[in-house]
Amino acid sequence: MKIMKDNEIALVKEILKKLGASEEDSELVAEATIDADLKGFTSHGLGRFPQYLISIESGTINLKDNITIEKETPAIALINGNSGFGQAVAYKAMKLAVKKAKEVGIGCVGVHNSNHFGVTGFYSDIAVKEGVIGTVLANTDPAIAPFGASEALIGTNPIAIGIPSDSYIAVDMATSVTARGKILESKRKGLELPEGWALDKDGNPTTDPEAALEGSILAFGGFKGYALAFMIEILTGPLVNAEYGKGVTGTASPTKNCTKGDLYIAIDPSKFGSMEDFKAKTTDFCNQARAAGENVSIPGDLEVKKIANAEANGMEIDEKLYEQLKEICDDLDIDFDSYLEE
Repeated sequence: MKIMKDNEIALVKEILKKLGASEEDSELVAEATIDADLKGFTSHGLGRFPQYLISIESGTINLKDNITIEKETPAIALINGNSGFGQAVAYKAMKLAVKKAKEVGIGCVGVHNSNHFGVTGFYSDIAVKEGVIGTVLANTDPAIAPFGASEALIGTNPIAIGIPSDSYIAVDMATSVTARGKILESKRKGLELPEGWALDKDGNPTTDPEAALEGSILAFGGFKGYALAFMIEILTGPLVNAEYGKGVTGTASPTKNCTKGDLYIAIDPSKFGSMEDFKAKTTDFCNQARAAGENVSIPGDLEVKKIANAEANGMEIDEKLYEQLKEICDDLDIDFDSYLEE
C-alpha cells in the first residue's frame, strides 16, 4: 500500500490538530514530514512520525510552544525552543538567520531546548528559497564511538548545505555511515543491516539493528568522519548552551526531554558581489562537473529524481508502519485507510 503526497500532508495535519497542535505547527510538521519522504529519507518522514506522538503523550513536546530569543546581535541569536515541535523551532530559527543575512550579510542562530526536527536539509532549503546559502548542523543522542573506542558518545550529527542556483544544489547527510533512523527503520521492517554500518556493545561488527542500537554506528570515512562529527558536537552543544556527548537525549528516546542543539547559518552571496555572477559561476562549475562523465551527479541530483518519482507514484508504507499509524488513527477516530492507495 502507498500514500500520495497531498494525502500524507492532510493525514499528518489531521492527526496533530486532533491532538491539540496549532494550525501553524501542524502545517510545518506535515511539510517537513513529506519533504523527508519525497527525498527518500523515509526513516525521517512518516516512519518517524509515531515517535513525535509518543513525545506529545509523554509531555516532551510542548504543544503550546513559543520560542524565546535569549541573546541577540545584528548577526547572531540564541533561541530557547521551550520544548516545542523541532520543526517549528527550526523553521523560525532559519527564518531569523535569513533575515539577519539579508541585513548584514550573515546570520548565525543557535538553538537549544528543542526537539527532533526531521531532515536537516528541509531547513537549508528554506534559506535557498530566500536566495541565500543555508547551512544547518545538529547533534543527537550518542551513536558514534570515539575513534579507537566502542562505546557511543557522539551523535550522528547531520550537516546540510544548500546553494541558491538555477538548479537544485544541496547536500544533507549524517556524519555516521547511516542515520540512526535507518537503523530504527530496519528494526521495524525486520531487516538486517549492511556490513560495515555498526558495532555491537562489545565493539564487534554487527548486522543486527537491535545490537547496533545498543552499540554504536560507524562514522563515515573513518577518522575524518569521526572528526567532523566531533566538531559538530561542539558547535551544537557547548556553543549554543545545549547538551553534548552523554548528556544528549530525546532524539532517539521520545519519552525523555530533548537536550540536543542546532546551529543555523545563512550567508547572502549578494553581499560579496553580484548575485547573477555568483549563480552564473556556480552553474558553470556544475556544467564542468557534468561534462567530466556521462554518469556524473552533483549534490541534489538524486533528491530531484526521487521527488519526481515519489510525487508521481506515492510513498510505500510497510506493514509494521501501517499497523502503527492505523492504531493511532483509530484512537483519534480518523479513517486511515481512506488516505491510502493500493
